[in-house]
Amino acid sequence: MRTVSLRKEDVERKWWIVDASGKTLGRLASRIAHILRGKHKPNFTPHVDNGDFVIVVNAEKIKVTGKKMEQKIYYRHSGYPGGLKEIPLWRMMEKHPERVIYLAVKGMLPKNRLGRKMLKKLKVYRGPEHPHQAQKPERLEIGG
Repeated sequence: MRTVSLRKEDVERKWWIVDASGKTLGRLASRIAHILRGKHKPNFTPHVDNGDFVIVVNAEKIKVTGKKMEQKIYYRHSGYPGGLKEIPLWRMMEKHPERVIYLAVKGMLPKNRLGRKMLKKLKVYRGPEHPHQAQKPERLEIGG
Protein backbone atom coordinates (compact mmCIF):
# COMPACT_ATOMS: atom_id res chain seq x y z
CA MET A 1 0.00 0.00 0.00
CA ARG A 2 1.25 3.44 -0.87
CA THR A 3 0.46 6.40 1.35
CA VAL A 4 -1.42 9.02 -0.61
CA SER A 5 -0.72 12.59 0.44
CA LEU A 6 -3.44 15.06 -0.47
CA ARG A 7 -2.53 18.22 -2.41
CA LYS A 8 -4.33 21.52 -1.90
CA GLU A 9 -5.50 21.40 -5.53
CA ASP A 10 -7.38 18.13 -4.85
CA VAL A 11 -9.41 19.42 -1.89
CA GLU A 12 -13.20 19.36 -2.19
CA ARG A 13 -15.02 21.50 0.38
CA LYS A 14 -18.58 21.26 1.65
CA TRP A 15 -20.60 23.74 3.68
CA TRP A 16 -22.16 22.62 6.96
CA ILE A 17 -24.67 24.49 9.14
CA VAL A 18 -24.82 23.89 12.89
CA ASP A 19 -27.61 25.06 15.20
CA ALA A 20 -25.97 25.92 18.54
CA SER A 21 -29.17 26.30 20.57
CA GLY A 22 -29.00 24.18 23.71
CA LYS A 23 -25.55 22.75 22.87
CA THR A 24 -22.67 22.67 25.35
CA LEU A 25 -19.91 25.08 24.35
CA GLY A 26 -16.88 22.78 24.56
CA ARG A 27 -18.48 19.79 22.85
CA LEU A 28 -19.77 22.01 20.07
CA ALA A 29 -16.38 23.70 19.61
CA SER A 30 -14.42 20.45 19.49
CA ARG A 31 -16.73 18.98 16.82
CA ILE A 32 -16.49 22.19 14.75
CA ALA A 33 -12.68 22.20 15.04
CA HIS A 34 -12.67 18.55 13.91
CA ILE A 35 -14.57 19.47 10.73
CA LEU A 36 -12.53 22.64 10.05
CA ARG A 37 -9.34 20.54 10.14
CA GLY A 38 -10.82 17.90 7.84
CA LYS A 39 -10.30 14.99 10.24
CA HIS A 40 -13.74 13.60 9.35
CA LYS A 41 -12.55 12.82 5.81
CA PRO A 42 -10.81 9.58 4.85
CA ASN A 43 -8.07 11.49 3.02
CA PHE A 44 -7.03 13.69 5.99
CA THR A 45 -3.53 15.09 5.61
CA PRO A 46 -2.10 17.04 8.58
CA HIS A 47 -0.13 19.59 6.55
CA VAL A 48 -2.95 20.43 4.09
CA ASP A 49 -6.07 22.45 4.87
CA ASN A 50 -8.73 20.06 3.56
CA GLY A 51 -11.48 20.93 6.04
CA ASP A 52 -14.97 22.15 5.25
CA PHE A 53 -16.75 25.44 5.90
CA VAL A 54 -18.92 25.60 9.05
CA ILE A 55 -21.77 28.06 9.68
CA VAL A 56 -22.94 28.32 13.29
CA VAL A 57 -26.34 29.92 13.97
CA ASN A 58 -28.08 30.78 17.27
CA ALA A 59 -24.76 31.43 19.03
CA GLU A 60 -26.56 33.26 21.84
CA LYS A 61 -28.36 30.05 22.91
CA ILE A 62 -25.36 27.91 23.88
CA LYS A 63 -25.06 26.32 27.32
CA VAL A 64 -22.14 26.04 29.70
CA THR A 65 -21.94 23.67 32.64
CA GLY A 66 -21.16 24.43 36.27
CA LYS A 67 -20.44 27.99 37.36
CA LYS A 68 -18.62 28.98 34.20
CA MET A 69 -21.10 31.73 33.36
CA GLU A 70 -19.89 33.71 36.40
CA GLN A 71 -16.35 32.34 36.84
CA LYS A 72 -14.94 32.00 33.31
CA ILE A 73 -13.04 35.14 32.33
CA TYR A 74 -11.69 36.22 28.93
CA TYR A 75 -8.53 38.32 28.94
CA ARG A 76 -7.14 40.73 26.39
CA HIS A 77 -4.39 43.31 26.53
CA SER A 78 -4.16 46.70 24.85
CA GLY A 79 -0.37 46.63 24.75
CA TYR A 80 -0.03 49.53 27.18
CA PRO A 81 1.07 49.25 30.83
CA GLY A 82 -1.96 48.34 32.93
CA GLY A 83 -3.93 47.54 29.79
CA LEU A 84 -5.21 44.09 30.79
CA LYS A 85 -8.96 43.79 30.34
CA GLU A 86 -11.06 41.07 31.98
CA ILE A 87 -14.48 40.16 30.60
CA PRO A 88 -16.59 37.47 32.32
CA LEU A 89 -18.47 34.97 30.15
CA TRP A 90 -21.91 36.34 31.04
CA ARG A 91 -20.96 39.81 29.76
CA MET A 92 -19.37 38.38 26.61
CA MET A 93 -22.60 36.43 25.97
CA GLU A 94 -24.62 39.66 26.26
CA LYS A 95 -22.42 41.70 23.91
CA HIS A 96 -20.70 39.22 21.55
CA PRO A 97 -22.03 35.63 21.81
CA GLU A 98 -20.48 34.75 18.44
CA ARG A 99 -17.02 35.62 19.82
CA VAL A 100 -17.42 33.00 22.58
CA ILE A 101 -17.76 30.17 20.04
CA TYR A 102 -15.05 31.68 17.81
CA LEU A 103 -12.52 31.78 20.68
CA ALA A 104 -13.41 28.26 21.86
CA VAL A 105 -12.83 26.83 18.36
CA LYS A 106 -9.68 28.94 17.88
CA GLY A 107 -8.15 27.36 20.98
CA MET A 108 -8.69 23.87 19.50
CA LEU A 109 -6.99 24.52 16.15
CA PRO A 110 -3.24 24.50 15.42
CA LYS A 111 -1.39 27.66 16.43
CA ASN A 112 0.26 28.36 13.07
CA ARG A 113 -0.47 29.68 9.56
CA LEU A 114 -2.51 26.61 8.74
CA GLY A 115 -4.69 27.06 11.84
CA ARG A 116 -5.35 30.70 10.96
CA LYS A 117 -6.38 29.63 7.46
CA MET A 118 -8.75 27.00 8.91
CA LEU A 119 -10.32 29.54 11.25
CA LYS A 120 -11.34 31.73 8.29
CA LYS A 121 -13.75 28.95 7.22
CA LEU A 122 -15.76 29.37 10.43
CA LYS A 123 -18.81 31.67 10.20
CA VAL A 124 -20.66 32.36 13.47
CA TYR A 125 -23.96 34.26 13.74
CA ARG A 126 -25.93 35.43 16.77
CA GLY A 127 -29.42 34.58 15.49
CA PRO A 128 -30.95 32.05 13.08
CA GLU A 129 -30.24 34.13 9.93
CA HIS A 130 -27.07 33.81 7.82
CA PRO A 131 -26.04 35.14 4.37
CA HIS A 132 -24.73 31.82 2.98
CA GLN A 133 -27.88 30.34 1.42
CA ALA A 134 -26.24 30.30 -2.03
CA GLN A 135 -23.67 27.75 -0.85
CA LYS A 136 -26.48 25.28 0.01
CA PRO A 137 -25.13 24.19 3.42
CA GLU A 138 -26.08 20.77 4.77
CA ARG A 139 -27.37 20.43 8.32
CA LEU A 140 -24.89 18.89 10.75
CA GLU A 141 -26.28 17.33 13.92
CA ILE A 142 -24.05 17.61 16.98
CA GLY A 143 -25.07 15.90 20.21
CA GLY A 144 -24.70 17.48 23.64
